[in-house]
Amino acid sequence: MEDPALLRRFHAWLQPVPSPQDTVRLAFFQDALIVLDTNVLLSLYEYTAESREEVLTALGQVSERLWMPYQVGLEFVRGRRSVLESRKRVLSDASKSVNAKLTAARNAIIEAKDTVRAQLQKYARVPADIDSLEQLVSEGAVNEHFAVYRDAFKAHLDMLKNGHDLTPVNVDTADPILPQVADLYGDRVGLQPDDQLLQQRLDEAVAFRFPNQIPPGFKDFGKDTPMKAAGDFLIWEEVIEQAALLPEGSRRVLFVSNDVKEDWYDVSHGKQRPWPALLDEIQRRAGAELRLETPPDFYAGVGEYLNADLADDTYAEIRRVSETFAPPALDDGTVVTARTAVKVAPLGGLPITAYRSAGLTSAAVRSTMESLYPADRLTQWWLIGVTAQLQRRETTEGEPRVDIAAAVRGSDAPAPDWKPGTVLPSGEWIHRESSWIAPWFFDLLGSAPQSDRGVLCALASEQAAENQRPTG
Repeated sequence: MEDPALLRRFHAWLQPVPSPQDTVRLAFFQDALIVLDTNVLLSLYEYTAESREEVLTALGQVSERLWMPYQVGLEFVRGRRSVLESRKRVLSDASKSVNAKLTAARNAIIEAKDTVRAQLQKYARVPADIDSLEQLVSEGAVNEHFAVYRDAFKAHLDMLKNGHDLTPVNVDTADPILPQVADLYGDRVGLQPDDQLLQQRLDEAVAFRFPNQIPPGFKDFGKDTPMKAAGDFLIWEEVIEQAALLPEGSRRVLFVSNDVKEDWYDVSHGKQRPWPALLDEIQRRAGAELRLETPPDFYAGVGEYLNADLADDTYAEIRRVSETFAPPALDDGTVVTARTAVKVAPLGGLPITAYRSAGLTSAAVRSTMESLYPADRLTQWWLIGVTAQLQRRETTEGEPRVDIAAAVRGSDAPAPDWKPGTVLPSGEWIHRESSWIAPWFFDLLGSAPQSDRGVLCALASEQAAENQRPTG
């Protein structure tokens, strides 16, 4: 007997939350069309050489079932360099931070020794004690001790650099990953939609689906252009189109992505599950079943069902990289600080909204605002916070408060690696003798053209003055 209409119509909404233990999961690994999201392919540039080789070998076992939407290919080809540039910045910033902290610690020990010596000279007047202290804590002895730590830390950071065999130059000259990915897919890459179809899909996304929060991709509403905002939806439309071409009776799609935002997953009941609306739509339009998996679960499934040989260290690396795309959700009352910014991705199109409201115009700064990588989140959150604080824009619903400063006014540096305002030219920075500037802000200025440098400096300086004003 056929199920009642209510149960048939809302079948997708009545299913239990999927898990790696589902009995239906095996079928997806055996015969489903496998679609890897752009972020899964770009993650290949973040793995160490050994892990990447194992991952590519594992993908080779499902190569004949891999299919790439045109939009994924476009985003992948265009996004490779930014991944490597982001990792290069992270390691460079870490090295600078370590050196600054060691230098500050070394200076603190010397200053502490001078304090004790002054007290000995004032009260004890025992030359032998002073000589003993000078020998124990001479600058040479302190430098020698700190050299041990410096060398050890440098060795670990160098190991990280050497463990990654790729640089941004590789992408421009002889990218070793691109041809391997191309071989995995062969001719199984979607065709470019014609302009009329593309315009139709963009209009549907921006005018209908996103305002009504119909998944996927509505969290990207407000990005710089409709094309960038609708990237997930364009991929989704291609997936449905391709699923409809599969043989009847075996229309299954396994979609793998690091994106676990609320425009792919329903978290309203405290459990994360793919939106039933997605399962319902692909069934209704293509007669296909859908399963969403993150890379850690997907590669574990390839190992379990297809006997792919992935080392424990490789699984751990896949998990670490995947977690950078899935930061913890913001709770009501959350304050984003310089310490927590890297762990929390900004909501929707907030970075681009802040970019526009600040009056910035360069492609270099815009690229940082659009970046998906944790290394750029501090800059993104600062611009979001400072434009709200200085009333350059209205805050949006659910937007957290940001407590990040690029510069401060005062006689003392907030941290040892902050630099005095005097390092910037007088025409570019005011209050040079009484201000301190965050090290990451110098990196931002270094990547910005002169026109945007002026805007950024003005924002940072005005924020520093605003923060100095007494409250209450």
